[in-house]
Amino acid sequence: MSTINHGGEHDVLAAATEDHESVIALTRELVAIPSRGGIDPYEPVLNRLSGWLEQRNLVVTVLKDKVGATVGLTCEIRGARPGPRWVLDACLDTAPFGDEAAWTHPPTSATTADGWLYGRGSADSKSGAAIFCHVATRLATMTDQLRGSLVLLFDVDEHTGAFGGAKRYFEGPDAPDDVAGVMIGYPGMDKLVVGGRGVHRATLHVHGVASHSGGRKTTPSAIEKAANLVRVLSAAELADSASSEFPMAGKLTVTAIEGGQGYSVTPDLCTLHVDIRTTRNFDDEDAARLLQHLVAQVDDAWPGTQPTLIQVDTRWPAFALAEDSRLRTAILDAATAVGVEVEPEIAGPSNIGNYLAGLNIPATAGFGVDYVGLHGTDERIRLDTIPTIQAIYHAAVLALLRP
Repeated sequence: MSTINHGGEHDVLAAATEDHESVIALTRELVAIPSRGGIDPYEPVLNRLSGWLEQRNLVVTVLKDKVGATVGLTCEIRGARPGPRWVLDACLDTAPFGDEAAWTHPPTSATTADGWLYGRGSADSKSGAAIFCHVATRLATMTDQLRGSLVLLFDVDEHTGAFGGAKRYFEGPDAPDDVAGVMIGYPGMDKLVVGGRGVHRATLHVHGVASHSGGRKTTPSAIEKAANLVRVLSAAELADSASSEFPMAGKLTVTAIEGGQGYSVTPDLCTLHVDIRTTRNFDDEDAARLLQHLVAQVDDAWPGTQPTLIQVDTRWPAFALAEDSRLRTAILDAATAVGVEVEPEIAGPSNIGNYLAGLNIPATAGFGVDYVGLHGTDERIRLDTIPTIQAIYHAAVLALLRP
């Protein structure tokens, strides 16, 4: 494995190797603090990371939402010369533990064994946060050589699906207007996610007519109408929207159904959740038109019932970074120089990059340490991959911040 030299003392692989034990130690401390999204308090994990940064003379800003709830923190390293702002983003909240009895080591034990570090959040994304903190401390020693700034953004409202920290930073009253790009520290060494399908998510309120289920007169059941709608939605044929630039097709899935209560009432309301994945050639407007068309077909077949109400909950566009994107090439070039083969990939699942695309902010989403068990039992990371990931991000950020 070769090294990258950026002015003698700034050999990024040597620096990452020197930081290796410190990154492991910080990751273990973060994993040992439970921070399940929507379950645990977030202040303990944020306080630990804030303390770590402040001990190294870095200034931390805590992010709070409109009602005063803590949703994240930031730390900015400013170069001596003006320039664009680049962001390293990782989440500090985690998925739930699941069946704790099934874990080889308890989910907050932060156990290291056979070259692996176990624990919930070790992969997603406390190791990413620890790596980014060490990159920032290295850059803080050479601000006279940098143009622009680097921001650490750590969200504790990510696994809830709300992305409260990111929204507070990018859309809050003091939101920056000079963000050139965001690098998101999701795990996985084999690919760099440079795009993803968008989402059009809607709740369908399907109406019937209420009556006594034992009565002589039968009224239209909202559940039966909803079942009819599910069949129509599931059989819908989406046009092939894949292309060489965006090799993913659209997809429609009914993900939840709820309606009725007890035995004696014919239900007059049933709700469906519909998830539509969009692409460059099958966008949000196409998804909305398709859904309206399919719903109207079923409504027409059920006279005497109110039309189905379509309530759109989420609209995130599909995105894909251009091949000559500075952000994309900085990371891929750094990986090549370190001797790692990384493939750019358009992802099927959506991610925070889709949200940022809606703000016209370029993002990569998914390059980090090697892992097993993301969100599952025995989530763990491979410790010997940490220096390589740190070196690549360090080199990429230097390439973006150097005049």
